[in-house]
Amino acid sequence: MSGSSVGRILVESLVVKSLTQGEAQERADLLGVERYEIAVDLTGLPTGPRVRTTSTITFSCRTPGAATFVDAAATVLGATLNGRALGPASGGRLPLDDLAAQNTLVVECEQMNTRDGAGVHKAVDPADGEVYLWTSFEPDQARWVWACFDQPDLKAPHTFTVTAPAEWTVTSNSGTARVSGTEGPEGSPGPRVWEFDPTPALSPYNTVVNAGPFHQVRRQVDGYDLGLLCRRSLASVLDREAEQLFTVTAQGLRFFGEQFEMPFPQARYDQVFVPEFGGAMENFGCVTWNDGFLRRSDPTPVEKEQLARVLLHEMAHMWFGNIVTMRWWDDLWLNESFAEFACNWAASEATEYTDAWARHLAAGKLAAYLADQGPVSHPIRQPIRDVAEATSIFDSITYPKGASVLRQLQVYVGEKAFRAGTAAYFAKYAWQNTTLQDLIDELAAASGQDLSAWRDGWLGTAGTDHFTLDTSGEQPVLVGRGPEGSPRPQVLAVGAYRSGLAPENGLTRTHRALVEVSSARTPLDLPGDADFYLVNDDDLTFATTRPADPAAAGRLPTPIARAVAVASLWDALVTGEMSAAQAVAGLVAVLDVETVPVLAGTYLNLAGDVAGDWAPAAHRAAIEAQVAEVARRLAAEPARRRAALRTLARVTGDPEALFGEVGDDIDLAWRTLVRMSELGGDTTAPVQDLLDRDPDPDSGMRAMTVRAAAPDPEAKATVWQALVDRSVPLPAIAAVSSAFWRPGQEAVLAGYSERYLALLPTLHRGGMIPALHLSRDLFPVFGIDEAYVARVTEAAAAGDVAPVVAKTLAERADEVARMLRTRKG
Repeated sequence: MSGSSVGRILVESLVVKSLTQGEAQERADLLGVERYEIAVDLTGLPTGPRVRTTSTITFSCRTPGAATFVDAAATVLGATLNGRALGPASGGRLPLDDLAAQNTLVVECEQMNTRDGAGVHKAVDPADGEVYLWTSFEPDQARWVWACFDQPDLKAPHTFTVTAPAEWTVTSNSGTARVSGTEGPEGSPGPRVWEFDPTPALSPYNTVVNAGPFHQVRRQVDGYDLGLLCRRSLASVLDREAEQLFTVTAQGLRFFGEQFEMPFPQARYDQVFVPEFGGAMENFGCVTWNDGFLRRSDPTPVEKEQLARVLLHEMAHMWFGNIVTMRWWDDLWLNESFAEFACNWAASEATEYTDAWARHLAAGKLAAYLADQGPVSHPIRQPIRDVAEATSIFDSITYPKGASVLRQLQVYVGEKAFRAGTAAYFAKYAWQNTTLQDLIDELAAASGQDLSAWRDGWLGTAGTDHFTLDTSGEQPVLVGRGPEGSPRPQVLAVGAYRSGLAPENGLTRTHRALVEVSSARTPLDLPGDADFYLVNDDDLTFATTRPADPAAAGRLPTPIARAVAVASLWDALVTGEMSAAQAVAGLVAVLDVETVPVLAGTYLNLAGDVAGDWAPAAHRAAIEAQVAEVARRLAAEPARRRAALRTLARVTGDPEALFGEVGDDIDLAWRTLVRMSELGGDTTAPVQDLLDRDPDPDSGMRAMTVRAAAPDPEAKATVWQALVDRSVPLPAIAAVSSAFWRPGQEAVLAGYSERYLALLPTLHRGGMIPALHLSRDLFPVFGIDEAYVARVTEAAAAGDVAPVVAKTLAERADEVARMLRTRKG
């Protein structure tokens, strides 16, 4: 079918409707989707923006004669239902009437907005001009590329046929394709056609097509064909990182296959690193990554561990999300909470990153505690009216809090029962859709426990439990409160510690009480005269604790105990109970003894954040100097050197001297120039020198970050325009925006807070991931006051912005308001 023979069917409305839960339920009750056959034409991309698709959908109707619609948000060029012409489309929907018992729908679409539109993206590598294409469809963006029933519970096999330029490689879900060539002008090679086998039954958002002149590395491991792909200009970086990537991939496939008693059911598993992508996406058998994860310089321990955890998170989705899929977005936790839990579980038990749970606590869990005590807290599982609302819950509650709650559930029922319950769940529901109760039933059966109270308390109730100790009696008593009074049902540990049993005044744990909490007060079988008590020792539950003792934090003997203490310090900071100086003192004490490089790097980042964003102006220089001093000390140790020098570059008062020390370390040189620029130094010549020397194809964004930090009106104006017109790729937005909003530059930043407010109605353009980045990262951090934060909060609540933007604004406004209060000293 072609546009010339059928005629163009115009989309009458520019407002694309969001699918409601009621509409999804009606459509799922009516239809059974048997298969998709999707032809994708990418031959217009190298010189233009066009992607053309033809989707042929075979489906049944349980009520012949009924009507429904197919999702088609791209421009519809032509459509037929059982040979009968259809049209027009409106609001991203193509009406389907007079359905037969068996139906064949053919829809031809064209998408011209492949630069900043939703679902599909064309990226041009600045290093060599090569073009790459990727798709990313969560939660409902497949409809922007081809017609489909874009909801998670209408799963079906997808067969892709992709026509692409001759020199391109194409990847999709089902692995190896049959490739045939065509003839171009005068006998030259024409486009190649890639025919992929049908996938298993997948939701539309689990599918993918990536294409471009990729560099590829492959390896056979344990019977799997593992592939790594990236743009050509990053070939040397991928080659350097391939060993770790293959190792962790093999470890993860082995671990999950054993724990879930279901090996990954496809021989080929690809991971494709693409430019200008936000995060990573778990497409079945073909994970797409932001290629910023391929570090241009030697990665720090934190970066190596982060790479492994993200890899395992996306891999866990092959089971939680792809093989078994939630029925509707109210059960997003069945995807994201489980994947985040599982990546830490696998990392700690199957890889070298045995302290993954401590890293989870010291990074993501801190963000979850903050979000769960703020205005955007919500139950892990909550009603979702439509898909637009679903985009607002890809957040710290669903991810790290959800993961922590599942870790608590694993402790609560026991690891053996947890493994048995999840294995039974996959055996029963493979390639189907489920709800919360389906999984709870399997875990309850495996453990022999009634989990209804646990389910309602942890998954159906918002807010954070809080625990302290009452040590006024002969034995300590654990005192807890939950969001609705008594704490939720849970198991946690409290440790009793003594001084003088370890060298250098360290603390030694002499007793540990593991208790099941069922009321507000729980007596503990612990001595009443310990020198220190640590509540939530071993971090077995999701709860904030006190006391927050900066002096004791560095005296604790294990990485997980110190991480619990750091979490207590951080919570006291963000709730206004502790000053920035006290929090940094505690972090410095921990950094002086922390032996795990990943955790040391995490605490250095936290210390830099406190110094830069939370410290009062009058104390900032002194706090920065304190952080710089500990960074200097740690830089003398090889395992912590890179992370320490990066932190030093953030806080040094003499960046020119540090720049002279960095030698050939281009990454550190860029970081130091950002600080030099922030403090008003002339960076023109060193920036040009680095641009000439840096092999990174995205070095231009490093230069823009340096310019963003300058207290110069012209530089700020140029950078702001690049941010708002989306010339800055998604992976670079956070760094550029952070450099733009710097302390001490209030005069030159005047006016930009109002410009940010004016942007709010447009920030959702391009889909969920750009909306999340832009709403959070562009948010003013300096040059504002409480009244401005209140205005942003009002704008978020007014209903004039997309749900994902409103949610992000409210969360970030709460965090910035806390910063402002702490800065007052």
